[in-house]
Amino acid sequence: MNPVWLIDDDRSIRWVLEKALGRENIPVKSFGSADEALAALESGPPPQVLVSDIRMPGSSGLDLLKHVKAAYPDLPVIIMTAYSDLDSAVAAFQGGAFEYLPKPFDVDQAVELVRRAIAQASHQNGATEETSTVPEILGQGTAMQEVFRAIGRLSTSHATVLINGESGTGKELVARALHRHSPRKDMPFIAINTAAIPRDLLESELFGHEKGAFTGATTQRRGRFEQAENGTLFLDEIGDMPAELQTRLLRVLSDGHFYRVGGHQPVKANVRVIAATHQHLEDRVKDGLFREDLFHRLNVIRLRLPPLRERRDDIPLLAKHFLQKSAQELGGEPKRLTDTALKYLQGLEFPGNVRQLENLCHWLTVMAPGQSVDVPDLPAELRDEPKSSGPADWLSALAQEADHLLAAAPGQVFEQLTRQFEGVLIRQALNTTGGRRIEAAQLLGIGRNTITRKIQELGLDEDKADNGAG
Repeated sequence: MNPVWLIDDDRSIRWVLEKALGRENIPVKSFGSADEALAALESGPPPQVLVSDIRMPGSSGLDLLKHVKAAYPDLPVIIMTAYSDLDSAVAAFQGGAFEYLPKPFDVDQAVELVRRAIAQASHQNGATEETSTVPEILGQGTAMQEVFRAIGRLSTSHATVLINGESGTGKELVARALHRHSPRKDMPFIAINTAAIPRDLLESELFGHEKGAFTGATTQRRGRFEQAENGTLFLDEIGDMPAELQTRLLRVLSDGHFYRVGGHQPVKANVRVIAATHQHLEDRVKDGLFREDLFHRLNVIRLRLPPLRERRDDIPLLAKHFLQKSAQELGGEPKRLTDTALKYLQGLEFPGNVRQLENLCHWLTVMAPGQSVDVPDLPAELRDEPKSSGPADWLSALAQEADHLLAAAPGQVFEQLTRQFEGVLIRQALNTTGGRRIEAAQLLGIGRNTITRKIQELGLDEDKADNGAG
């Protein structure tokens, strides 16, 4: 069979992948530049899979991707990059890439990806790369790479999307990115927070009204659906939408028509709806607060935005960006966080997520006395905040417990430590999902009934009650 081609100007990357694929009896041919690979394509047969870096001297990996997809549309191309940003992910997927592999990567994961590409020729329609000097969404960790991949895969779609995430995680930023990288990018993006508008006004805001429809309606008014015609309508905090408006929204999503308040003629709506909520809609449905049929209409594609505590590795990158942004707005030099301050911030919980970090950086730009910001320069409420317990804390506790059990009841060591380990994992999963058992079970890879049974067996409900939690 034809070899897999590896294209990277980094000799060490090529060597590692050559050895790893060789151990799997996968033939490999390596190139130090995209130009070398392009020349080989002109003079000989194509590879069975092509794995290429994005940024190299001469032609880029995206240039190579474009050429390959024009000549060999069924050839799977895996794009690698050390510059893990949204634009790179979107450009790769829009260009027809089979998968996007951010560096540094796990070698076994890379080999498995090549195996999948060999077994399954997957391709997408090509599109030109959209460039930006500043990425619209920052993130280099695994959690945000999954979000970038999803946006890339949705870049040729008109599908309805439901975004789940805590307050301050950047749901509107993701909605705007979905619009910007969609076929509707040249049409309007209209955003409305359904929780911020009084119930009596929300219907008119969404669907507009006719002249004389109610007191004060002196002229006809176009609602947000009409304003977003052929574009995207972002409905934030959809979980708080009143029941009667849920019914009207369901009708629009079902048949593509609506009526203005006081109107008798249907208005056609060609609008892509992206909805977002910090709430768990399945629980809202169960409690009778959200229509189940509307939930299924919205839940075509679901994206979960990780809270900042799940992407602590991104805090230095985000903090640097926000400090630079604040300095630019205020006309000064950006402040710099010391390594000690960054490590301290990475240990905080940040209940307000990315928005809280942005506000903190603005505060530091104004209030910190020097250009170098250390822990004593942080706001008092952050310095007093309890630090989250890391893996070393509970591993140390388990080790101490093991010593105790070995001395007191050696036959029970494994059983007792297993129970404690299960308890730690389930508590952490529940903390991560804000107490939502379904999502916690998904994180742990177990079923909902299993996690409910384990919580009862381990007495975690009692722990919650003892701690005064609701």
